[in-house]
Amino acid sequence: MIVPQFEMVTIPNGTITLNDDRLKQRWEVNVDQFLISPQLVTQELYLAVAGKIPSEFQGELLPVESVSWLDAVSFCNNLSKQFKIESCYDLTSELIGFDASKNGYRLPTEAEWEYACKAGTNEPRYGELNEVAWFKSNSCGSTHPVGTKRPNSWGLYDMLGNVWEWCSDIYDETVYGSYRIIRGGGWNDLERGVLATNRRRSHPTAFKIDDLGFRVAKNLS
Repeated sequence: MIVPQFEMVTIPNGTITLNDDRLKQRWEVNVDQFLISPQLVTQELYLAVAGKIPSEFQGELLPVESVSWLDAVSFCNNLSKQFKIESCYDLTSELIGFDASKNGYRLPTEAEWEYACKAGTNEPRYGELNEVAWFKSNSCGSTHPVGTKRPNSWGLYDMLGNVWEWCSDIYDETVYGSYRIIRGGGWNDLERGVLATNRRRSHPTAFKIDDLGFRVAKNLS
């Protein structure tokens, strides 16, 4: 199947301060220039690459959801193969390896994700929530086609709301093992939960839900 064309946006380098309310910790991360997809991965794109649609809500331009973290990184590897570039993830062992030097498609780190979401500001949202996000008060109980709300100033859509997004990072290995980080809030979340700073985590293979999807990132080189 032919992969639909999709764009990537260049995000400039900078720094971001992350915060964990559970641990009462704050830390600063330097973010190198990178590429990120302006839209969530759609069911059309997922079908073209993975050969199936796992989503609860069906529609070509709806975000793919009900995918695990492993599903998402497998998609990234397969997308890289479609474009004949190096895969970032080693899926041959139980402990999935990641090579940050490869030029293939990958999930964003959580620092990259929050930095891109805030788009050069320190605000927890990049606009009035009803204008930029699908969430519990306006979603009518389902996902919506990607890119139908206002983007942030860097041209990224649905960074808040519609579906949560898998990031590449392990949350806290000493407490939660291999749990990975999810960001952004979804269609079923109350307003107070849809923030650029909200961090959650879940199991990388067992957790699949109808308000969790992903977007892809890539090194600039």
